[in-house]
Amino acid sequence: MPDDPWFYVLAVPAIFLIGISKSGFGGGMGLLGVPLMALAVDPRMAAAILLPILCLMDAFALWAYRGLWHRRHLAILAAGAAVGILLGALTFEYVSTAAMRLLVGVIALGFVANWLFRPAAAGAPDPEPRLLSGTFWGAMSGFTSFTAHAGGPPVAMYLLPRQLDKSLFQGTTVVFFALVNLTKLVPYAWLGQFTPGVLWTALVLAPLVPPAIGVGLLLHRTVSQTIFYRLCYLLLTVVGSKLVWDGLDGLLF
Repeated sequence: MPDDPWFYVLAVPAIFLIGISKSGFGGGMGLLGVPLMALAVDPRMAAAILLPILCLMDAFALWAYRGLWHRRHLAILAAGAAVGILLGALTFEYVSTAAMRLLVGVIALGFVANWLFRPAAAGAPDPEPRLLSGTFWGAMSGFTSFTAHAGGPPVAMYLLPRQLDKSLFQGTTVVFFALVNLTKLVPYAWLGQFTPGVLWTALVLAPLVPPAIGVGLLLHRTVSQTIFYRLCYLLLTVVGSKLVWDGLDGLLF
C-alpha cells in the first residue's frame, strides 16, 4: 500500500471528481483522478487502484439511472469499445501514454472549438445513431480508458451532438463505462496490475464512493438541461487542456 500521506490527501478529491463525473456530468471530469493520484504514486498503480473503485461507483450509478439509457447509441459505442480495449491490452507496454493524452486532448479542444465558432451547425440536433462515428469514438474511448481511464471525452464527443435528455445522456454513459470497466478487469488481472497492495488500497478508499456519487446525483438533479450541456462542454475544455498539457509535458520534458 502507498505509505505517502500525500497520496491519501490527493485520493479524496480525485474520487469525488470521478464520482461527480460518473453520476452528475458526462464531460469526462473524472479522468482528472489518475493525474491527481499520480502526483504521489506511479500512474499505472494509480490506474490499477482506481479500477475496482470505478466498478463500485458503476454499481451505484447503474441503480440511480436504471432504465435511463439509449440502447442503439449504447450498442454502437460498446461494440467499438471492445475493439479499443483489446488494442489497449495488446499494446499496453508499448504505447506512450503521453502521446495518447495529447491526441485525445487536441481532438477534445477541436470539438469544443467547433461548438463555439459554428453555433448554428453545432446547435442542430442529430439524434440518429451513427454507426461509423459511434464505433470510432467507442473504440477511442475503450483504448484511452484502458491506458489511462481517459475514456470520457471520446464518448462525450459522440453523444453531445445527439442532444439527448440530460438523464438519458448521463445514463447512457453510466452503462457504457460499467461495461467497459468490467471488461477491463480481465486484462488488468492478466497484466498483473492487481497486487495485494493495490487491492487493499482500493478497499481503504471504497467508503468514499457513496458520498461522491451522492454529490454528483444532487448536482445532476438541480442543474437545468441548458446549463448541463454548457457545463459538459466546459468540462470537456478543462479536461482537453489538461490532457494536452500532460501529453506535451510527457513528450518534451
